[in-house]
This record gives sequence, structure tokens and C-alpha cells, in this order.
Amino acid sequence: MNYRQTEQLKEGLLNGNKRAAARLITMLENMDEAAFGIISECYAKTGAARIIGVTGPPGAGKSTLTDKLVKELRKAGRRVGVIAVDPTSPFTGGAILGDRVRMTDLATDEGVFIRSLATRGALGGISKAVFGVVKVLDILGMDYILIETAGVGQSEIDIVRIADMVIVVMTPGLGDDIQGIKAGIMEIADLFVVNKADREGADRTVAEIRAVLELNTDKTRRRPGVVKAVALDGAGIPDILNDVADFLNCLGGDGQREIRRRESVRHEIAMLAGELFYEKMERKLTFQGDAAENLIDRVVNKRIDPYSAAKSLVQ
Repeated sequence: MNYRQTEQLKEGLLNGNKRAAARLITMLENMDEAAFGIISECYAKTGAARIIGVTGPPGAGKSTLTDKLVKELRKAGRRVGVIAVDPTSPFTGGAILGDRVRMTDLATDEGVFIRSLATRGALGGISKAVFGVVKVLDILGMDYILIETAGVGQSEIDIVRIADMVIVVMTPGLGDDIQGIKAGIMEIADLFVVNKADREGADRTVAEIRAVLELNTDKTRRRPGVVKAVALDGAGIPDILNDVADFLNCLGGDGQREIRRRESVRHEIAMLAGELFYEKMERKLTFQGDAAENLIDRVVNKRIDPYSAAKSLVQ
């Protein structure tokens, strides 16, 4: 990409052009240096958007809930970006793109930008490209950015490292599973939504979540709310957004938003530095010639172990 094309892309992004944003996101996914340059030049424009993570077990209705939240925010005149992190196909390496199928009626709304991303093997349920995509949507002028993850397990809690607020979606009938996952996602939630609350056992699920929250000994952290919803017909959506507004207001008032943003930046710097370092080490092993081959030979012949070899390479 030449200088003129780069400038046109940057200008389009700053003017709220969704096509420019889409192209820039594709470049970020491909680790294009020109994309990082544009982000660098526009970085001062970031920080205004409110970032909301939506996560929970598969089948909890996260996509339907996200769809309804976006529509309610649009009624209030808010511009909304949606990042749907879908599972990676083991055959093509791409995303299944299920969320785009479920949100087709939002695709033509000029105030909504939807992008599906593949996890690409990211264990935390978050694609590495998400950090960059959030910045693009922030610069684009989105008031809210909703990040829906691919599903949650004990280790899949990276959403807390990027979002201002995390909504965990659950459904009735989890039973003892709530106790089993409390060491994972129970600690990252700022709001619990018991979706499909028209099913039997909804009240019991709410009570179980609250019982687990009672065990939390961290008095410095605001206790998460618990809201019942039936996302399919829109029930409970206004209550959720009221809780979101209250939480974000408190977050800004006591300085917690700044703390979260600092931790997010700390994690992103470490992640990007790690990627750059990994690429450098891989190039050294691939292109260094005799020295690299000698190091590999020593490991293959059991004269040194891989850990010692890696340590010598780093040094």
C-alpha cells in the first residue's frame, strides 16, 4: 500500500467510513505494518467508547442478547460496534460467522458495525486481533463496543483484560455447574444475566448465583448484579442496560475505569512484545544458517535440552 492509499484509508476512518474500517481490520488480522501505522497516527482519538464484554457458556443465548442490546442502544441514538469472536474452523482456520447470520437485520444500520473474528487458537476466547479492532471502532466513533466471545471455560477469561464491563450470560438448569465454574468466570462478571428466564428453574439459578457471590471476600469490588431476561422477546433488556449505565457511572466515579484501562494496556503491550519477539526468534532459527542448525543438532542429539537451547537463543 502506497502513501496516498494509506492516507485515504486513515481519512476514511476518521470520517466514520465503515468500508475503510473494514479494510483496516482485515489488514490488522494479517499483521500489516501499514495498519499499525494508521492506528499509531490516530491513537489519540481512542478512549471514548465504552467496551462491554458478553460471555458465557455455549447455548446461553449470547448472540440473541447482544442483538437485542444493540437495538435498544440504537433506539437511544447510540452508535454501536459489535465484535463477535467465533470459534475457529479446524479445517479452514476461519470463523464460522454464526453471529453475522443472526444479526443480518442490523447489517444495514449505518450506526452499527459488526465484525466476526476467528479465535485462531487463542485459549482465552479472545482473538489477538480484538485489541486492534477495538481501537478501529473507537476511532470510527462508536459509543459502545460489544465484544461477544466464543464461549467460556475455566481458562477462557481474557475478556476481562479488554472490557470496561463484563456481562456473563447463564441459563436455568446449570445446577452444580455454577459451583464448578466459580473459580473461572464467576470472578470476572460485573453483571450476571440469567437468560431464557421463562424456563423452569430460573429463580433457582438466580439464587445459586447470588449464593456464590456471597462467598466473595473481596470487599473492594462492587458486587455484580443478577438480572433475569428472555432475550428472544426482549424481556429484561432495559433492566440490563440500566445496570450497565449504573456500573459504568460508578466505574468512572471511583477511578476503576482508569485502573482497568491501564491493566488492559499492560496486557496488550506484553502480548504484542511477545509476538514480535517470537517472530524474531523464529526468523533467527530459520535464517541464521549454520549457527541455528548447530543448535538444533545439539538438541536432537541430546547434548542439550530445548529449554537450554531457547535460553541461549534469547541471550
